[in-house]
Amino acid sequence: MPIRGLLFDKDGTLFDFRRTWAAWAAQLLEHLAPGDTPRQQAMAGAIGFCLQELDFRPLSPVIAGTPAEVAALLLPFLPGQDLAPLVDLMNRLAEDVPLSEVVPLKPLLEGLIAKGYVLGLATNDAEAPARAHLSRSGIAEYFDFVAGCDSGFGAKPAAGQLKAFCRVTGLVPEEVAMIGDSTHDLHAAEAAGMTAVAVLTGIATERDLAPVADVVLRDIGGLTEWLPLR
Repeated sequence: MPIRGLLFDKDGTLFDFRRTWAAWAAQLLEHLAPGDTPRQQAMAGAIGFCLQELDFRPLSPVIAGTPAEVAALLLPFLPGQDLAPLVDLMNRLAEDVPLSEVVPLKPLLEGLIAKGYVLGLATNDAEAPARAHLSRSGIAEYFDFVAGCDSGFGAKPAAGQLKAFCRVTGLVPEEVAMIGDSTHDLHAAEAAGMTAVAVLTGIATERDLAPVADVVLRDIGGLTEWLPLR
């Protein structure tokens, strides 16, 4: 069955993960512990972030986790802080992160739509920052479906967001490719019965992703050559 729908992850797939989120992590830690380097270092370690290198460890929960999961790891270092306000703070800071497109997104997405593909976004970020990022990049109008971890469909690696995309678009899973940079994305695709497309613009390597992917592309620009083969 030919692919008709393309469901994208956001961070590490549409946008370069390191360039987008390293600045956010450093800003968040300074906000939570201003001038307190030892506490910032401890919190950075808890979320798999290196302050010196401004980079993430391969198993950092920030890569594929939800804001609530990351916030829960920070709470032990923040006496008196509650989870919900911390998540709200993280989401507010996330809306303004610097965005670095992995490839020029407008021409790529316009080209895919012109060929008849239906586009969606499924991210473990919250929905409001996700929509803000799409709007800032001038590509929000290209997506028929946008879901975050707080949109009511659950979070990856569960298949709820992916199944919701099918309900909204009328496509069946066999007609959809889930494109992402983490094993969470690929396991979600498997659970939903979709084609799993891995890209190498996140933190995970080809060695990490290939065992659970149907195909591994350097970046989403490779879709234009791969899709006609389907």
